[in-house]
Amino acid sequence: MTYQRFEELPAWQEAVRLAERVYDLTERNAKRMSHSLRDQLERAALSVSNNIAEGFERGTTNELLAFIYIARGSAGETRSMLIFLERRAGLGDLKSEISDLKSAAESCSRQLRAWANSLQNSEIKGQRHLTDRIRSNAEHKRQAEVFQKELIGRLPANHPLRLKLGENESRR
Repeated sequence: MTYQRFEELPAWQEAVRLAERVYDLTERNAKRMSHSLRDQLERAALSVSNNIAEGFERGTTNELLAFIYIARGSAGETRSMLIFLERRAGLGDLKSEISDLKSAAESCSRQLRAWANSLQNSEIKGQRHLTDRIRSNAEHKRQAEVFQKELIGRLPANHPLRLKLGENESRR
């Protein structure tokens, strides 16, 4: 699926939910946390979605990848501060909520890692480099792959060509 706006990206949506939940935690417990800790935690959590958005808007795959890795770093920073909060005396009643937030930060990180992996294996260099010719070539390649799978599916199960092509498909 091709996304036209960063707001459509599942990873961005997950990251915004993480930031909202972190802000909920810090606002409800403002008197129990230092101002600097609250500020840094909020900034790190919001940085995840902001870096996804900035990278998406840049227009090249390499720039997007760089910002995805920055966003992953912010998710890690958020998780690290949540672990610190979890260890603080006087916040024991928040352990469950903090644990849920750590899981949400890990989920963001996993999604970003999977997205980065798929981008690193892409032949398209980004929206800025996406000409009509490149779009057309990519669509032809996709259609050829669909057609090949359809043809293979019509061969008898024990056909040598199907067996050979099936082996190649399982290697991908």
